[in-house]
Amino acid sequence: MNIIDLIEKKKQKKALNEEEYKFFVNGYLNGEIEDYQASALLMAIYFAGMDIDETTYLTKAMVDSGENLDLSSLGKYIIDKHSSGGVGDKITIMFMPIVASLGDFKVAKLSGRGLGHTGGTIDKFESIPDFNVNLTNDEFIEQVKRINIAISSQTKTLVPADGKIYALRDVTATVNIIPLIASSIVSKKIASGANYIVLDVKWGIGAFIKTKDEALILAQTMVEIGKRLNKKIIACITDMNMPLGRYVGNSLEIIEAIEFLKGNMPCDLKEITYSLIATIISKTNNFKTKDEIINAINESIYSGKALCAFKNMIKNQNGNVNIIDDYSLLGKTNYEYHIKSNCPGYVKNINALNIARACKLLGAGRSKKNEKIDLNAGIYLNKHYNDNVNNNDIIATLYYNNSDYIDEAISLVGEAFEFNSDKQPERKLVYQTIE
Repeated sequence: MNIIDLIEKKKQKKALNEEEYKFFVNGYLNGEIEDYQASALLMAIYFAGMDIDETTYLTKAMVDSGENLDLSSLGKYIIDKHSSGGVGDKITIMFMPIVASLGDFKVAKLSGRGLGHTGGTIDKFESIPDFNVNLTNDEFIEQVKRINIAISSQTKTLVPADGKIYALRDVTATVNIIPLIASSIVSKKIASGANYIVLDVKWGIGAFIKTKDEALILAQTMVEIGKRLNKKIIACITDMNMPLGRYVGNSLEIIEAIEFLKGNMPCDLKEITYSLIATIISKTNNFKTKDEIINAINESIYSGKALCAFKNMIKNQNGNVNIIDDYSLLGKTNYEYHIKSNCPGYVKNINALNIARACKLLGAGRSKKNEKIDLNAGIYLNKHYNDNVNNNDIIATLYYNNSDYIDEAISLVGEAFEFNSDKQPERKLVYQTIE
């Protein structure tokens, strides 16, 4: 078997078998297959496609390329959640402590940093002073045993083939193909060790997947891979055309998540958070109906149990728990700029991609994996969907330390808002669930 034969076979639109994908993954990881050869195969895959068998073979080969976290000692219900990336998407920050407070559930979350226009969960947690996002495997497992919840950065030993292949895809224009996206996501989730996984597959202008139809195919592919590799994976397809909540930016999103856990829940964040939790918890058979789960979520939030679980996680990962009641401890920026409306009416739309690009210009995002970001920079949306706006009302507030690109950021945010003289219909953010 050699890589030239695999490239030729795929060029002819023939399916590769399990051994051939294993050969490719292991050969590229250990350096026997060169970058230019791997690039050729990825490009052949890009144009020829992959069937579900091939996608499963590639996923398994990547899972087997590194260590797999063994969480079996944690009990029967080990929950994980993944988002395909969005703007203002702080759902994980609420999801984790709520689920951890609902009973016999363990939430073990390995996560990554933001890249491109989307935010990273690890960056958000790192905005909490002294919060340790680099737990060892033993520390991670022990903490989940003790308090039901932990989050940590993905290690380089977890699915190393995916990291190397993704880096190559990124520079060869082979990122945006559904089988490769599905294989990348599912391989990391399986290797992370949870046995109940819910995927938030986002579509829209603020997501990597732009249409509902593409999101549906991606969701179905990932759920099917899970079935074939004996993992319970469920996917919810959700709308990412407008920013989620009012805060976009790392420490700002921590603030909004804490407010959510205190019971101050914007309707868009509530709909998606509750839906993801109810969908995955219903598969554990610990509750009779989804209505029972919704009631349990409400009780957890309004009794303070969810906030207590969040506080406990911060404390156990050496973070400053005083941020719960004093947001100034998260830090602040030197400057802020208020964007005002020159058009009365109701907010019809807020372009999520414009807001994300503006946030990145303010310093809240990165273009390269190791680029330093400003954890306090970001945007507060004073007005959101269907809010009534008068002339000269503040519609958004920009927080920043570096003013190099402030004019461009102001322009992007101003252009993001659309208004209408009439109220708009209520939005439905959860489009479909795939099981």
